Amino acid sequence: MLLFSGAAIFDGSGAPAFPGHVLVESGRIESVHRAPVPGEHTVIDCRGLALAPGFIDIHSHSDLKLLECDHAKTEQGVTAEVVGNCGFSAFPSGGRAAAVREYGNAILNGGDAVWEYGSAKAYLGEASRRAKDCAVETLIGHGTLRTAVAGSKQGALTAAEMDRLLGLLREAFEGGAIGISTGLMYAPGSSAPREELLALCRMAASKGKIHTTHMRSYSDDLHHSIEEQLALAREAGCRLQISHLQAVGRRNWDKQARVLERLLEARAQGVDVEFDSYPYLAGSTVMTQLLPQWTLEGGTAALVRRLHEGPSRERILAEMREAMPQRWSDIVVAGIESRENHPMTGRTIEDLALERTMAPAEFALDLLAAHQGRVSIVSFNQSDENLRALLTHPLCTVISDGFYVNGRPHPRLYGTFPSLLGEMSRERGWLPMADAVRRITSKPAARFGLKQRGLIEAGYFADLVLFDPAAIASRATYESPRQSPAGVRAVYRQGRAVL
Repeated sequence: MLLFSGAAIFDGSGAPAFPGHVLVESGRIESVHRAPVPGEHTVIDCRGLALAPGFIDIHSHSDLKLLECDHAKTEQGVTAEVVGNCGFSAFPSGGRAAAVREYGNAILNGGDAVWEYGSAKAYLGEASRRAKDCAVETLIGHGTLRTAVAGSKQGALTAAEMDRLLGLLREAFEGGAIGISTGLMYAPGSSAPREELLALCRMAASKGKIHTTHMRSYSDDLHHSIEEQLALAREAGCRLQISHLQAVGRRNWDKQARVLERLLEARAQGVDVEFDSYPYLAGSTVMTQLLPQWTLEGGTAALVRRLHEGPSRERILAEMREAMPQRWSDIVVAGIESRENHPMTGRTIEDLALERTMAPAEFALDLLAAHQGRVSIVSFNQSDENLRALLTHPLCTVISDGFYVNGRPHPRLYGTFPSLLGEMSRERGWLPMADAVRRITSKPAARFGLKQRGLIEAGYFADLVLFDPAAIASRATYESPRQSPAGVRAVYRQGRAVL
C-alpha cells in the first residue's frame, strides 16, 4: 500500500483543507485518516504540502496531442480531460476522412498526419492504449459529425443526411461519447437550422448525455445566443453547458451581468444549465472565426478564392467592419502554418499591417489567403471585473480551453490550473483555495458524470496532485507560454506517479 502522510488535504468537496493521511491500494483510495496510520506502507512524506484530487479539464482540444502523452496538462496536475469540444472531435470519419481532417486540423493541430477514427469507440480505444498520463472522455463534435455526413455543405441537410447524422450520433453515444458539442461560430455547424439542433439535443436528452455549446455569439448577439440555447435545452430536456462564457469586446462588457442573472433565472425555472470559463482576459482560436462563416462553404480552396476575388473580398471586409467587436490591436498572431512566417507570431495584426502600410483588415485577409486559412490568434476580449464575476459564480467550472498551435500558444495550455490556485485564489483572493480546487475536481466530475473522480474519498481512483499551496503558480506568459508551472510537486494517476 501507498501512504500519503501528513498532507493538508483538499478533498475536492469545497470544505477547508484538513491535516491527514491517504492510503492507496490497487489504484484506488483505500481510506482517508486524520490520525497517523500504523502498519507497513510505502510512505510519501507530504508535510508542508497540499494533496488534492487530480484536476479535471472538461474543455480541452488535446484530442490528438494527448495520444502523444504531451505533458503540458500533466505538469499542471490534470489527470482527466474531456475532448471533442466546440464542435470539433477526432471522429467520426464517415467515409470523408480527408474532409474531416481539413475541418479539424486547425483546432486539433493534426498537421500533415493522416489520422482517421471511424467512431467514438475507435477513438476511445486508441486513447485508452496511448494516453497513459490521463483519463480521456470525449464529446462528439457537431461540426465533425456534419462534415462526415455532408462535407463542408452549409444550410439544411436533406432527410437522408439527417437520418445519417442521427444514426452516427446514436452510434457515438453507444460507443462511449459522454455528450455532443456544438460550435455555432464555426462553419458548417454555424449554418445548421434550429430543427437540426433540436433533434441533436433531443437525442442527447434521451440518452442522458450533455450538450455543450460554443454559442453563435459572445459579443453583440450575446443575449440572443443565450436565449437560443436556453430554449433548446428547455424544449429538448437536455443538460446544457455554455462553453467558455464571456462578453467579448468593450462595447459588450456591460451585457455580462444580465446574462449571469438570466442563467440563474433559467435554473430556477428548471433548465439544467451551467457554464465554464478560463482564468485569462484573452481567448484563442483560429483566425477564420473573424470571417463571415459563409466564406468557408466549399472548403479551403473556395475560401482562398473568395479572399482574392474583388466583389466577395469587399463583402467580407464590409461584414467584418460591422460585426467584429475587438480592435485589431487586440488580435495577436499565435501560429502560422509555414515556418518562414513564424517571426509574425506574438505581434498584433495592427502592428504587422502598419509595418506594411496596409489597412489591418486587408492585411488579415491576405495573411489568411497566403496560408490557406491556417492562422491561429490570441484575442484580448474581456475585463478584470467580468472575469472575476465569472470565476466566482456558483454555476462556473474552470477550464483551460487550451489548444496547440505551430507558433506561440495561449499560456492557458501550460498554466490554467496553477494560475487559478496561485494568482486568482492565493494572490488576488477572488475565491478560497478550497473552492478553487472544487471547481476543477468534484464540480466538473459531477457535471459530466465522471464516476469515482474528483474527490479524495474511499473507493475513488487515486488520481492525486501534490502541490505547495504557498508556491503554486503559472510561469506561462503570453510572450513565453511554454513554461512549466511552479509548485506542483507530483501527479499520480491511479496511484502511479506520472510526474
